[in-house]
Amino acid sequence: MARTEEAAAWFSAVYRAVQQVPVGKVTTYGHIALLLDHPERARQVGVCLKHLPSAPDPDDRYSQLFNGGNVPWQRIINSKGAISPRGPGGAQRQADVLTEEGVEVEYDGMEYRIKLGTFGWFPKALPSEDEAGSGDHC
Repeated sequence: MARTEEAAAWFSAVYRAVQQVPVGKVTTYGHIALLLDHPERARQVGVCLKHLPSAPDPDDRYSQLFNGGNVPWQRIINSKGAISPRGPGGAQRQADVLTEEGVEVEYDGMEYRIKLGTFGWFPKALPSEDEAGSGDHC
């Protein structure tokens, strides 16, 4: 996908931020946007993850840096604590991967939900930017 420099920088920033979400935790599209100083761009975080290459392509340096194998897309959910619907089987796949990571996923017959109070990850800053290393959370 051809992107402007600004768009490419945003995609890279989103992917780098998502890479910092720990195993066994989830956060929201909106919180990633907030951590990147653009709280109004929650939907754009989702767009970035939608376009994340599933695997590295030997002919595409960008997909080697950021792909489904090294960007934990599954750890990003909506602000209600639910897995956002997508194509057939997509939400189930995300729920399965999260379950493998130790996140408890509940299904109520309509949507998959995660308890944000238990599994949520909401730091004030990305660990890579937290100079004090305090790990304070919102």
